[in-house]
Amino acid sequence: MESLTSGLSSSQKEELIENVKQQIAIANAQELITKMSEKCFKKCILKPGASLDNSEQKCVAMCMDRYLETWNLVSKSYQIRIQHEKDRN
Repeated sequence: MESLTSGLSSSQKEELIENVKQQIAIANAQELITKMSEKCFKKCILKPGASLDNSEQKCVAMCMDRYLETWNLVSKSYQIRIQHEKDRN
């Protein structure tokens, strides 16, 4: 990595790092939405058609809510674990 950034100033390196972090966050969000859509569709939509009936709409909404709540819980736990690891070192 150092050879890729050797011609950059420290502010340019910081900007590059922030851009990479943003791209990773976007990719993670896209993956989350894709997985959530696939799982909730499989769970809730038994006979695909032109529109969703009321029970399918409710199922999808509840499934997505639970999926996001779980993802947020896991994400927070992971962040806490990483912080504890940093604090130990």
